Amino acid sequence: MYQLLLQHTDAEHQLTTNQIRNIMEKEHGISMHRTTVPGDIEMLKAAGFDVHARRSRQNKYYLENSNFELPELKILIDAVESSKFITEKKSRLLVEKLLKLTSEASAANLKRNLHTSGRVRSANEKGYYIVDAINEAINAGKQISFYYTDFDGRKKQFLRNEGKPYIVSPYTMIWNGDYYYLVGWNHEQEETRTYRVDRILKTLDILNENAQPVPEDFDVARYTREVFCMYDNEEPQEVTLLCANEVMKGVLDKFGMDITVKKADPEHFRTKVKVCTSPTFYSWVFQWGGKVRIEGPEEAVTEYREMARKALNY
Repeated sequence: MYQLLLQHTDAEHQLTTNQIRNIMEKEHGISMHRTTVPGDIEMLKAAGFDVHARRSRQNKYYLENSNFELPELKILIDAVESSKFITEKKSRLLVEKLLKLTSEASAANLKRNLHTSGRVRSANEKGYYIVDAINEAINAGKQISFYYTDFDGRKKQFLRNEGKPYIVSPYTMIWNGDYYYLVGWNHEQEETRTYRVDRILKTLDILNENAQPVPEDFDVARYTREVFCMYDNEEPQEVTLLCANEVMKGVLDKFGMDITVKKADPEHFRTKVKVCTSPTFYSWVFQWGGKVRIEGPEEAVTEYREMARKALNY
């Protein structure tokens, strides 16, 4: 009865006793006496389900779905549909499950608002299970072993680390830029490294060895800001930026509200940020078309100019 009400009713779509009996017979092969319906409804209400009855010549019943409102479901569906980490096949299956959390009529309205074509997707169908295994290893305090992949100039996948597995003590997982990333201690290189989960080959192994504990001073929010786009592993350093006032929103979006800014002149402000000075960071600076300038340190200025020069002369 609960599943029937969940699937077929909401505040705008109610069912009479006879309609409930007919659906129960047609979909489940269960024959119900008309007095059984209100009895079942009262039992559901006594168990805490938000079932409502509208008294009239023909009583009408509906389930007020208090788990998710339609705008909440729309946000969840949009997140699934826009995620590059989730494959197209898994995305369709997840959306279908989410649509079952509301009535058929509401689900039809949500379907009309979906726009999903043309998005770049991960091809790793095992991504779900890799995330689950990493989470299990973190909770159990165990090391993990996995093969990590990349692509060459012919679009062929190959194994990193000379084909050897990485042995990592997992610290945490971070969602950034539509992808999951694993942050952990690389035992061979003896440093904290970051790995994109969808580039882990097929699956991973949870080892018997205990993981190295997460350092007490490890701050995942600070680490995310410093590494910037999650796949740079250079040592972060403090960089001084001179920015046009109009790019303030972009700077705050990228570095957060807690950065210190000072007025440089009526049209510009100056700030210091701690980042990995890598091509990822320099490409962010470049996108502002001169409205963000690197003032220091000198090696960062030199690196940025050299990168721009190479791009012009390529």
